[in-house]
Amino acid sequence: MPQIYKLMTAIIGGLVLAGCQTATTQPQPASVQATATQAAPSLSSDRFTRIDSQVQRAPQPPADLWQLTRQHLALEPRIDHPRVDDQLAWFLDHDAYMRHASQQAVYYYHYVLNRVLERELPAELALLPFVESSYDPFAESPSRASGAWQFIPSTADLFGLKSNWWYDGRRDIIESTEAALDFLQYLNERFDGDWLLALAAYNCGEGCVSRAIKRNAAAGKPTDYWHLKLPRETRRYVPKLIAIARLIDRADEFNVDLAELPNEPYFEIVSIEGQIELAKAARLAGVDLKLLKRLNPGFSRWATDPAGPHRLLLPRDTSERFRTAMSELPASERVTWTRYVIRPGDTLSEIAARFDTRVSVLRQSNKLASNRIRAGKTLLIPAPWGAGEASRLAAREGSSGKRVHRVSRGDNLWNIARRYGVSTEQLVKWNGIRDARALRPGQDLILYPESSADPG
Repeated sequence: MPQIYKLMTAIIGGLVLAGCQTATTQPQPASVQATATQAAPSLSSDRFTRIDSQVQRAPQPPADLWQLTRQHLALEPRIDHPRVDDQLAWFLDHDAYMRHASQQAVYYYHYVLNRVLERELPAELALLPFVESSYDPFAESPSRASGAWQFIPSTADLFGLKSNWWYDGRRDIIESTEAALDFLQYLNERFDGDWLLALAAYNCGEGCVSRAIKRNAAAGKPTDYWHLKLPRETRRYVPKLIAIARLIDRADEFNVDLAELPNEPYFEIVSIEGQIELAKAARLAGVDLKLLKRLNPGFSRWATDPAGPHRLLLPRDTSERFRTAMSELPASERVTWTRYVIRPGDTLSEIAARFDTRVSVLRQSNKLASNRIRAGKTLLIPAPWGAGEASRLAAREGSSGKRVHRVSRGDNLWNIARRYGVSTEQLVKWNGIRDARALRPGQDLILYPESSADPG
């Protein structure tokens, strides 16, 4: 027997003996003796009862993302400024703004908020896309900023967001969120932990904020955000964010109707291990193509980028169906390829325009060292689905309902459309024409005169 238990046994034995002696000199009523006997727990149960009482049970997470946000606000409760009041008044007068923006955030907010909290950052940062883009990853600004976090090209390059014909990382909610939080943390360190200055710099640039600080310091003025002379947009930018945080924090008090955001992931990240057409992926997952594109806004074309990222965001309840279907899909059927026989007079740029692709894509797909091509040779062309379906069918022989018009000298879209009883808009869409002036003699145009409906 371990020494500790021997010692405890001896102590307990002594106590019991002492109790017997006390009972002999001062007898207790039988009822008291019975009660004491029933109430005395065993050593082992008493030990575990004491341990159990000391365990700190983790509180249940809130069922709602808005409540989770409220629990982690770090800036809003400490700020009281007229500029915030002005912005809050605007949001309350234009309640449709937050209602619409929160509906768009349904797809992404769980991911963004959790990434913010995992980094132990203020929850207000997860609200920044409300200010930047109304949580719309397709948003574009006149200054060429793009995505939910509104990255301009130069900053996107600096933080590793790639952009090409197939893909724009600024719109990808996974990549852009990581880059934005990296950028914000950098700015926070740059301005000695002052989040308001960091947020201002996110809007107008760290140089802009640094110069304003230097001007105030030289003039003996305070150098906090509220006293800096900054661009008009930046002077409203931080108050907008704080106003949104306050509006969410006190939504019931302000009678604000926010979209329902349950505290659970909307999507799951699924590996695809290569390129796939988006329409085909949507069919495999059993989801609407528009929803698939809404969850994967980084992909700019009809298929994922052949160079990656090789993953798709899918609604959680469709991920297993997609994985099963993908495992049964031959790799050769992930992307449809058209074999195009080069004709005399063809150029690589004209072929690329006809099939809604780029010269660089054709060169990469066919391992061409230059733009030179030879008549009679075959080009492999990745063929789009949906709106580009006619371009894909144009290279096939004997497609049902198809007619081909070979352009002659003097032809234009208007007289060709009139001849076949179709519209010029249909000709443009069926053939992927970007410039009506680019028609050339010998070029084939695909036609569907039997139906005015879009064949795709």
